Amino acid sequence: MNRIKFINGLKKISLAIIFAFTGPFIIHQAFQNKNHEFYIYVLTLGLLIAGFSIVLGFLGISNLVNSLLNGQKNKT
Repeated sequence: MNRIKFINGLKKISLAIIFAFTGPFIIHQAFQNKNHEFYIYVLTLGLLIAGFSIVLGFLGISNLVNSLLNGQKNKT
């Protein structure tokens, strides 16, 4: 097990979880204020954060799997 990759994977997953709650909250706030002049900017920011959360989640899981499985290849 590669410990550094494992810790990096956990960091990315924890950031993804934080952004997974922040993004939809911002999107919800944007839809509550449709008449405001910054509506489209706040909505775009929320969508970008939600998309970034998904990307970070995939990268974090990929790092975790690689850290766990690459160590077993060298032992055989």
